[in-house]
Amino acid sequence: MIQVLGHLPVVPVVLPLVSAAVILALGDRRRPGACRAVSIGSCVSLVLAALYLLGWSATGEPAVYSVADWPAPYGIVIVLDRLAALMLLLTALIAVAAAWFAAHGWDARGRHFHALLQLQLMGLNGAFLTGDLFNLFVFFELLLIASYGMMLHGGGERRQRATLHYIVCNLVASALFLVSVSLLYGVTGTLNMADLALQVAAAPAEDAALIRSAGLVLLVVFAVKAAVLPLGFWLRDGYANASPPVACLFAMMTKVGIYSIVRACTLMFGEDAGVGTDLVGEWLVPLGIATLVMASIAALASRNLAELVACMVVTSVGSMLIGAGVFSAEGLSAALFYMVHSTFAVGLLFLLAGEIAHERGALGSDLLPGPMLKPWHLAPLFFFAAVAAAGLPPVSGFIAKVGILQGATGGSWVAGSWVAVLASSLLLVIALARAGSMLFWRPVEGGAAVPAGAGADVGATMMPRASTGPVWFLAAVLLLLTVGARPVQSFMDATATQLLQPAGYVDTVIRPERMGPPDILSPGADRLRTQAVPVRDARPVAGTGGT
Repeated sequence: MIQVLGHLPVVPVVLPLVSAAVILALGDRRRPGACRAVSIGSCVSLVLAALYLLGWSATGEPAVYSVADWPAPYGIVIVLDRLAALMLLLTALIAVAAAWFAAHGWDARGRHFHALLQLQLMGLNGAFLTGDLFNLFVFFELLLIASYGMMLHGGGERRQRATLHYIVCNLVASALFLVSVSLLYGVTGTLNMADLALQVAAAPAEDAALIRSAGLVLLVVFAVKAAVLPLGFWLRDGYANASPPVACLFAMMTKVGIYSIVRACTLMFGEDAGVGTDLVGEWLVPLGIATLVMASIAALASRNLAELVACMVVTSVGSMLIGAGVFSAEGLSAALFYMVHSTFAVGLLFLLAGEIAHERGALGSDLLPGPMLKPWHLAPLFFFAAVAAAGLPPVSGFIAKVGILQGATGGSWVAGSWVAVLASSLLLVIALARAGSMLFWRPVEGGAAVPAGAGADVGATMMPRASTGPVWFLAAVLLLLTVGARPVQSFMDATATQLLQPAGYVDTVIRPERMGPPDILSPGADRLRTQAVPVRDARPVAGTGGT
């Protein structure tokens, strides 16, 4: 497989790093046009590479790239499976829209926008590709450090306050991440995720308390990243006060948390995990219900379009947890489909909020009567984005929500899941209809008086010029997702099946000749139920997982 792919699996990590270095060398103040061209070109190249990797992942087993040719579990490995390839393509498409939109003046409101964007892409792609828990922490920190600068980009008191809360929450989560990683390494002697699946499954009963404690702390960290209730109150102010291209890219940030939860619960703490079996199986769905309901109520109370869209980011997290929390093929497939749909929908709404703020001047995107919005495309695009974000037919979000409801019938929270999803859809329709009527149907001749504190945009400079291209781009992607729903759903079904059968992932990363006799990990064998795999001593091994 590596002969076929060559070094392509590491391109999504290396290309943004090289692009960031080139952009810094060019200087965003000396050659802004060249920096924009490099950034957008890098994002487009990532789309092409991700499309190729996605096509390859649909045809075979996961691909493993061993950095410096050190074998797993002693070296750093990059693992490409269906889910990782899907996340790479999703990230690249959102990055194209964000970089393109920013190139119309938003990037000039501060320093190093495109360099930070590329570094954040490096962290996101690395988190999706890594097969090692410690390197997942490293890539988390890389994308977070870049996101701190991006959230502050443009300045302003409100933005600084929101960023401070964002930084504190994530620093606490990072400290907990290190604690959980240390506990797991101390008990199992490895941090390679495929090897951890074997070691946790074969761990003796006396290690159960430590393993389960470490796993729970790890999942709390991922819940913070995903903004799961009650750990997600930092998100609304942070996303609402960020500039539109930053908020658009940040639509992927919560998906990193969801990705990590799904990966951990299907690979390391799934139904074959021995003492770690079903670590949070009974908690994910009720947490998803609570997150969905509270975020929907917050959306209804929003006073600003950017705040409303930020709340919708959290509602998407709740919907995905309801679908994925049952860990059935149908529910997990629907959750993945909804993840793709919701990312494009909220990204489109964030960019539209920027366009609307551009037209309304000092009012920004506040839900107050203002001047008539003249560009003809804003109203139909907002209507389309609102229908998509609320999950109404015939857009792809409706298909995904139906799948989530069908998948929820296999769990113990059927009634609660149905009520939460349907009630949330109703509340979002009301909130979006209220926002649309206020912005488009209640014009005030000559504008309206601006109250103290109004205006979500916190820059002190002139509003950047409008940029319709990225908005139409995301709308077109949503249309393609709707038209091509059947093949997309087929890919999601296959991805869910692959996730719920982690033996193939383990067998590809930890080769039979490295772990035991051929009958232990031979194709078709149940790798995670066997007791023939020995548990390693809890002694550090030089080079393990990059530690």
